[in-house]
Amino acid sequence: MAIDTSDFKNGMHFYLDGDVYTIVEFQHVKPGKGGAFVRTRLRKVKTGQMLEKTFRSGERVEPAFVEKLKMQFLYRQASEMILMDLDTYEQFPVPEDSLGSQGKYLKEDMEIVALSANGETLGYELPNFVELAIVETDPGFKGDTVSGGSTKPAKLESGATVNVPFHLNVGDVVKVDTRTDTYLERVKK
Repeated sequence: MAIDTSDFKNGMHFYLDGDVYTIVEFQHVKPGKGGAFVRTRLRKVKTGQMLEKTFRSGERVEPAFVEKLKMQFLYRQASEMILMDLDTYEQFPVPEDSLGSQGKYLKEDMEIVALSANGETLGYELPNFVELAIVETDPGFKGDTVSGGSTKPAKLESGATVNVPFHLNVGDVVKVDTRTDTYLERVKK
């Protein structure tokens, strides 16, 4: 039961060269000359690697039926993360590197989603935005303002380090985009 390029939607999963990919974005293009095509940006579910691929209009791909399981991050143990399935309450260790670069933003009791196809866990989705407290940074000084564009590194409670404006101090809670590793705003002081 293959699907046609006209059925593409953001977030759709399908098999390509034996791996499961997710459509991040797509665009139908109909040039004045030649056949129509679909330009896509895909994310490999297992590694998070991005890929740009062009499909001819009408080309067919094999859909992947990906199950999303709700999980809760409990704690770190050496180089493993202990997760709990929120349906069965079963706990199991997962290697930290299987969570990709976003794993550094995990905080105890945070909910994540495990992506599973054919009984195999392919990867994990973390929230796009997280709120974490600053635990270590250089102190701010009088005259450091919101504007100015200068930043300093700040270590967050999860262990991740992001650049924040000079006026932020230890104890401030900040909102961070986990996809781009960027500071967005201060949530509370």
